[in-house]
Amino acid sequence: MSMQEPLYFDLNIGEILEAWQPRHAVREVIANALDEQALTGTGDVVIAEMGDGWAVRDKGRGFHYEHLRQNENAEKLTSSANVIGKFGLGLKDALATLHRHGVSVEIRSAHGDITVAERNKHGLDRNLLTLHAVIRPASDPQRVGTEVIFYGLDAAEMIAAKAFFLRFSGEEVLGRTCYGDILQRVAGRRARIYVKGLLVAEEDAFAFSYNITSLTSAMNKALNRERTNVGRSAYTERVKAMLLACDAPAVFEILAMEIGKFDEGTVHDEVRWTDVAVHGCKILNQAEQVVFVSSAELQASPDTVDRARRDGYSLVPLPDNIRTKLSGQCDDTGAPVRGLDVFTKQWADSFEFEFVEESRLNAAERSIFALREQIAALAGGWPEVVREVLITTTMRPNADGRCDAAGLWEPSNRRIIVKRDQLGSLGGFAGTILHEIAHARSGEPDVSRGFELALTDLIGRLASHALEDGPEPTQSPVKLETERPREA
Repeated sequence: MSMQEPLYFDLNIGEILEAWQPRHAVREVIANALDEQALTGTGDVVIAEMGDGWAVRDKGRGFHYEHLRQNENAEKLTSSANVIGKFGLGLKDALATLHRHGVSVEIRSAHGDITVAERNKHGLDRNLLTLHAVIRPASDPQRVGTEVIFYGLDAAEMIAAKAFFLRFSGEEVLGRTCYGDILQRVAGRRARIYVKGLLVAEEDAFAFSYNITSLTSAMNKALNRERTNVGRSAYTERVKAMLLACDAPAVFEILAMEIGKFDEGTVHDEVRWTDVAVHGCKILNQAEQVVFVSSAELQASPDTVDRARRDGYSLVPLPDNIRTKLSGQCDDTGAPVRGLDVFTKQWADSFEFEFVEESRLNAAERSIFALREQIAALAGGWPEVVREVLITTTMRPNADGRCDAAGLWEPSNRRIIVKRDQLGSLGGFAGTILHEIAHARSGEPDVSRGFELALTDLIGRLASHALEDGPEPTQSPVKLETERPREA
């Protein structure tokens, strides 16, 4: 090219992005500079205010006007994990947008200086003005990298352009995964979704910001020329994948805090996703003394809930679907996730009875306890497997954990254990003894067919005694041990 005659390059822009403001155009220039830095491993991009404008400078290989004719950059495609863009359309759109808004642009590199002007389209008889790049010899042939200068650009537009980039956002990385980074949300600002460091969406209801570096096919389709207002459906899968793959304690702490907000109604959307909520509960189970409960369990099992609180556990209310999903799950240490059912079993397994010798009962209690032989005789006598009957001041919870059981048949020790408060009335004590005899005789648990049959048989015997007014019950051949030292 001659020193006197510039070269004109038709940008062939057929469609102007009307919604773009100068900030969107400057964003494309900054993105190109950051990509060049990533591809060449050169120094940081500089954004500086000048006396008559703003400048964006990189230290790469220098911009060449032929770059304007590219529709797809093979180098960027092969290094897609490291760069923001891949098409040459962004810079063309940027130049057209800035021209439309009255912002002059000059691109300087060792390969030449480029400005923009309207000019008749080459090869047409009629007058048709189109936007052309005007290429002149380099003002500094020794220049390193590329400098893009914007004349007439408001400072507010440059500030807004920089805000599109994670690089300039000040957001802290909390955890890294193969899908991208989980970021600390900036207080007082909406959560942000970045794709390879470029802002594409904002969220009011997210607990974290995210920088997605490994894109799904849906995301690639959603990243249109405008690069903004990408719908949540495009990135939800990747956000979930990051949360489930992350092992950073800082992320765990926030997820655990979010799980604890379910009952307040202020929980962020990430833990409304069942898989993420279950993951967060596993983390919380591993880190703290918690018991997960549904609202139904809170209502149905107040005694067990109170016991958990007394034992130093924090109750974490959960929606029914998440609570159900946790059943049978273990955390990363292999420990069962502690729902109310698991707490009840663990408590029962560690339970120690406080037995009371007959001599230490008060007079009223002793008089009722003394009738145990006659009560058993109503049911046909003690089953042969029963060796003793004991009284305790403490009792394991019943099977559903809703309250303490009134009595217990322990086949391994061949003993019936009755809670002391059942001696408050003959009816209560008799009902408990007969209930446990049915267990001993059938060998079946509550709510089973075998137990129901045994109970029916027992009721039939009682009815026969009541209707026939039969003989006085006789002593069972089974010798019952009623005096026993208190166990530890």
